[in-house]
Amino acid sequence: MRRTELGIICITGLLILLAGMGCEQESPTGGPAYSVETIETPEGLSVETGGLDFLPDGRLVGCFRRGEVMTYDEETKEWDLFAYGLQDPLWIKAVSNHEVLVMQRAELTRITDTDQDGKADLYETVTDDFGMSGNYAEFAYGPEVDREGNYYIALNTASAMAGIYDIIRGEFSSAGRQGRMYSAVPYRGWVLKVKPDGTTIPWASGLRSPNGLEMDDEDNLFIPDNQGDWLGTSKLYHIKKDHFYGHAPSLVWEEGFEDIEPLELPVPVLDKMRTEAAIQFPHGFFVNSPTQPLIDRTGGQFGPFSGQMFVGEMNHKRIVRVMLEKVQGEFQGATTSFIDSTGLNIGNNRLAFSPEGELWVGQTDHGWPGDQGIQKITWNGIVPMEVLTMSLTKKGFELTFTRPVDPKTASDPDRYHFERYYYKYHQPYGSDRYGINNIKVSEAEVSGDHKKVNLTIEDLEPGFIYDMRIQGLRAENGDSLVHNRVYYTLNRLR
Repeated sequence: MRRTELGIICITGLLILLAGMGCEQESPTGGPAYSVETIETPEGLSVETGGLDFLPDGRLVGCFRRGEVMTYDEETKEWDLFAYGLQDPLWIKAVSNHEVLVMQRAELTRITDTDQDGKADLYETVTDDFGMSGNYAEFAYGPEVDREGNYYIALNTASAMAGIYDIIRGEFSSAGRQGRMYSAVPYRGWVLKVKPDGTTIPWASGLRSPNGLEMDDEDNLFIPDNQGDWLGTSKLYHIKKDHFYGHAPSLVWEEGFEDIEPLELPVPVLDKMRTEAAIQFPHGFFVNSPTQPLIDRTGGQFGPFSGQMFVGEMNHKRIVRVMLEKVQGEFQGATTSFIDSTGLNIGNNRLAFSPEGELWVGQTDHGWPGDQGIQKITWNGIVPMEVLTMSLTKKGFELTFTRPVDPKTASDPDRYHFERYYYKYHQPYGSDRYGINNIKVSEAEVSGDHKKVNLTIEDLEPGFIYDMRIQGLRAENGDSLVHNRVYYTLNRLR
């Protein structure tokens, strides 16, 4: 999470219009495929949502930035206070109907209602084995849990817009104190693995503002990072042990770097050290501040995107969709908008699927452009006309659609427009787009079932985002695409 430049905030609405993303998920009969409902919240609760999850009995549980943990029964519309007094909680994970894990600023905490009267009475530290300097931006996120019961948490770096306190927790590093976002205490900018007994292991470094974690069914951990210094644009990383992801100051806590000042290392050296992102989110017109990633495990209850990942976005009335694939053994893939506006607010910070397959969204405006509240997105049983997947081939890309396409429009290569570009890896804040080039589509071949289109394009080169706009393509019944722009991060070729 991060503060956003005022100029970007002011032009957000204009950029959305320019993006050609579409605003409504229209059905074949003109109705919406998805609807958004705002949930009524208790009077007096500041609904700056830090975390959402569902208890096994179906109740929603949420934590809020002023320290409350609340439960909500949708059937009775009743909110109940489960716990309070927490410090800046920014994640919650349900363990049972009477136990949750909450990541607050100072520690990962296990909170239990031991007598099962609906009120927590036991607060236990799982881990606090990381530094705190008092800087306002030292947020903490997680846990995500692997199949062996280990927890993974991620720590924000500190901001140069504020200093540190005289009394800190953990070792101080003057080298780590440098930079716009810095790592003056362990392990700012790191992912940590926490064993069930509380043993805490430094896992991966080089993150700036990792506001969200998601573990897939094979224990692959995915974390987004927000655009800023060392990040030309926002990204989604596949996190691996001992890997470095590019934000330099956190290297001061890496073994072997005791006498090295990371910011004095040449950029080409750091570039060779870092692990590239699986997905890059083009900045400004698409995503400004990605938040929690969440895989659709509803088995089709939420529509045609089962198994894919949704990611929240702070600055737009938008949730995005991610289509990952493996190429040469590594993740890369495409991203597009899932929902824009249609009643959705901004500040979309936390996501959770209900047992009924609805996507609940918690919003916040605490220190950033955003909103307060909780909303629920429900699939209305209608399949929207969308690009379901975009997959790399040896000659271009294969597009799979949610519904059969009109072969006449879909087989016209001139309806597919590709622009490729990259964002520079450097220390300054953000990056312009570089290497902008239009790439011609020479052939568009429609499959026999009219669900796929194979595109042959003139130039495939790794290291670029391939920004595709589709114009005038229709479904067999004449419906237009809901979202006609898809962005593929090309790291490796087939």
